[in-house]
Formats: sequence, structure tokens, C-alpha cells
Amino acid sequence: MESNELILCRDVSLGYEGQALLHHLNLTVREGDYLCVVGENGSGKSTLMKGLLGLLAPLSGEIWRAPELKAGAIGYLPQQTQAQRDFPATVYEVVLSGYLNQKGFRFFYTAAQKSGALMNMGKLGILELRDKCYRELSGGQQQRVLLARALCAARRLLSLDEPITGLDPAAAQDLYKTLAYLNEKEGMAIVTVTHDLKAALRSARTVLHIGRDSWFHGTTAEYLASPQGRRFREEGTAWN
Repeated sequence: MESNELILCRDVSLGYEGQALLHHLNLTVREGDYLCVVGENGSGKSTLMKGLLGLLAPLSGEIWRAPELKAGAIGYLPQQTQAQRDFPATVYEVVLSGYLNQKGFRFFYTAAQKSGALMNMGKLGILELRDKCYRELSGGQQQRVLLARALCAARRLLSLDEPITGLDPAAAQDLYKTLAYLNEKEGMAIVTVTHDLKAALRSARTVLHIGRDSWFHGTTAEYLASPQGRRFREEGTAWN
């Protein structure tokens, strides 16, 4: 393995109950990558995310992860359910829970973890919300809280599943700017599943397009010149 490789998929097929949704995928995620995963509904984007996170074993092939990622050091921002939006905890408690996997058998969080939570809240501009109840926040504020939580778990990789769902255009644009900053200035690798291709491509360096019977992986320029990219644009499915 190259020292900068974080995740490596070799001839991977993923699916459920022996039925593959993704077939023979080869994919490498490296340090500092910004990968945008797009495709039609039901094509297997969320299934891929589960595979990359180690929540779903491949039907065939191999998914290799860097040693530090195996310990749960991937920051994950899933799609929110209504129950999660109504979670009755303070912002600080939600962000601090990002360290749960690193807590081990200790009953209390360490001083370094508490400091890290505050630092990540400051980085995302939500420090003044630390004592607010999470369920009382706007959608954009909640996403920032969850992103701060994910940063507490992350060391080198952030994984996001449809992160702008339910956000107004201004909040969505704000989130994209934050992700670009984390990628460019902090060196955090980012893998995001999204239907908002036009906005995502402003920051993404590489694209994985998952189709019903094929897939494409390459740079943004290569994608836009590919049959998949041209068809996706012409249909307007990701440019609304």
C-alpha cells in the first residue's frame, strides 16, 4: 500500500442477501481527496457508504482500510431522521459524543477530548450555541453541530451521506464552503454522497458515478466529458 492511501476497494461487489447492487468496483481514497459520489436513486450510493465505513461486508472482492480507520476514526455524517432532529441534548453534549469510540472503558471524557470538542465547535462557528438544546436549532445549525461531532471522531477522513437534505440554499452553500475549507486548509479527506452535483463539483476533485449497470471514477473534468456525465447533466437530475 502507498502511505497516503486511506481506503482501497479491489473488485468489490456490494449488496444484500447475496444480491449485488454494485459490481466489480475499484476505488482508491487517498489523503486530501474530495470524492463526490453521484447516481440515480436506488443505484447503491448509500450501500457503498456502508461498505466504506465497514458496516457492510463485500459480497466479493476486498475493501482495505488504513489501520487508524479500523478503530472507528472516520467522521460520519448520516442522513438525519426526525427522531434525531428532536434529540433532547445540548449542543456540547452532541459534539462531545463524537469521542465515544475513543473513550474506551473510561467513564468520563478526557480534558483533551473536551478541549477538542470546543475547538471543533469554534471552527464551525457554533461555540456560542454550546448550551442550547439541539432540537431547538435550525436545520443548518444542526448540520454544523453534527459536522463538529464528526470532526471529533475523524482523524483523516470525513464521510457524508446527502449532507444538504432539508437545508435551505444559503445553509447548503455554507456547508459546502465549510467542507472545502476542511479539505483544503486542514487536509481532511472527504467522501460525500449527494444529488446536488452542480454545487458539489465546485469543490470535488474526483467523481464516482454509480449507474444501474456500470460505474465511472475519475477527475471532475473527466467525468463531465464522459458519457455518464453528459447524460446526467442533460437529464437535469443533479442540476436543479
